Amino acid sequence: MKDIRFNISLYIIIPVIIAGIALLATVAAFNITMFYTKRGLVPTWPVAFWGTIIVLTTAIFGLLIVKFIIDPVKRFAQNTESLGIIGSHTGESIRVQNQDDMVRYAQLFDQVTDILGQVEARELFPNIVGQSKAIRGVLKQILQVAKTDSTVLILGETGTGKELIAKSIHQHSKRKGNDFIALNCAAIPENLLESELFGHEKGAFTGATSRKLGKFEIAHNSTLFLDEIGDMPMETQTKVLRSVQENQFERVGGIKPIQVDVRFITATHQDLAKQVELGQFRQDLYYRLNVFAIYLPPLRDRREDIPLLVERFLADQERHLAASSEALQILTAYNWPGNIRELENAVEAAAIVAEKTIEPRHLPAAVTNIAGRTAPQKMETFSKDMKLDERLQELEKSMIIDALQKTGGIQKRAAAHLNIKERSLWHRIKKYDIDAAAFKHQ
Repeated sequence: MKDIRFNISLYIIIPVIIAGIALLATVAAFNITMFYTKRGLVPTWPVAFWGTIIVLTTAIFGLLIVKFIIDPVKRFAQNTESLGIIGSHTGESIRVQNQDDMVRYAQLFDQVTDILGQVEARELFPNIVGQSKAIRGVLKQILQVAKTDSTVLILGETGTGKELIAKSIHQHSKRKGNDFIALNCAAIPENLLESELFGHEKGAFTGATSRKLGKFEIAHNSTLFLDEIGDMPMETQTKVLRSVQENQFERVGGIKPIQVDVRFITATHQDLAKQVELGQFRQDLYYRLNVFAIYLPPLRDRREDIPLLVERFLADQERHLAASSEALQILTAYNWPGNIRELENAVEAAAIVAEKTIEPRHLPAAVTNIAGRTAPQKMETFSKDMKLDERLQELEKSMIIDALQKTGGIQKRAAAHLNIKERSLWHRIKKYDIDAAAFKHQ
């Protein structure tokens, strides 16, 4: 059945609505007047006169609203479209003849806001690659917490870039003039971790031939980032808790407390709350660290950023290389259990064997192997803990991303590919925070 719709201009709708309200008010006033007229209290002729005046006045008022409010919006829309900004970012124009003005303006303002958000992200965070709404949400959190001295806990899978986020917090904080100090707790042997954190005095243990400053002391008036805090031994956790609470510590073998002013940022790929339940992480330390939590989404949840990341990694190569659209589609479809770190290694490996353009044959076998690639339509790839509605949403999101990949981010073509209306696709893209512009072929 054909969907027949009639779009009426706002220049007609708004005055009609306002005049209609005025007419209803006049009818109500007339009925009230007639009620009292029957009792000889008021004359009837002023009602018709003033009712006509009210209707005409409100209709004119409605036209003025259109003139001074809708007209500027219309001019803004026309000027924006004429600049070609929207089309260059979304791969299509929002001009649709059978589209009503309200939907058209809503789409335009959403897209302009989206573009401004992308520009702001690039300006404020040049080292963080990504324009998806998922990563821009993280950037917003960075700006919110950076201006404070609150302790931050960064959560996310391995390879999502937790240290880069920590550095960004430091660079936007009042401590940015001092060095950013980082320590990976999982990379230091357990018997040396305490010395790395707090330092030691000469003769504190065998091999301690001189005094050594620890990360806590070096980070005075700056930021200390403790990566993989979930791997820290329980005994060390106790001493770290005291240092975080009181901003003081003692060197190994020392007896004098040292006062410091340190801003703490920690990160882990583990579920600290679960570790607390299992008795593997101190509950009081967890609460002390988890003041402001930032969750970094895995790469599979921000696939639209993959082409941008690939472009950045290729720019770092000595030779000028590009990735073909087929290679980008494969890279975007892959599940990336190692996230950004794995993607960077895959691009570097492909760049070694490619001549000018990276093709699918140049990609690592783990990426191109069908068994190793994500198949959105296969239900067994979902987590067992996911509910049916969540699985269906993930399936729908994957199908939309696949369609956008095949059509170069052009929503009109993607909608035709999915056999749905363009407006329906637009609402789904907004629902799942998908950036269609990221799929536009370069």
